[in-house]
Amino acid sequence: MKITVRYFASIREAIGQGSEALDTSAATLGALRDELIASGGAHATSLARGKAVRMALNQTLSDESATLADGAEVAFFPPVTGG
Repeated sequence: MKITVRYFASIREAIGQGSEALDTSAATLGALRDELIASGGAHATSLARGKAVRMALNQTLSDESATLADGAEVAFFPPVTGG
């Protein structure tokens, strides 16, 4: 399926782009994250397990069990702290 992945803040800086169109077989957000980690490089470093990463599916905060569908928009971003 084809999806759009958007990266924000420090993740965008590490990966070097704000978004990309991907063809994926991942069924969930967690599986997509693992797929991106397995691709290596900046994706592996910035999305690594153990790092705090928030995810949104179609502009709604979601957990790793959220189901992907063709045409979905996924966003990865670091947690935001208030001050």
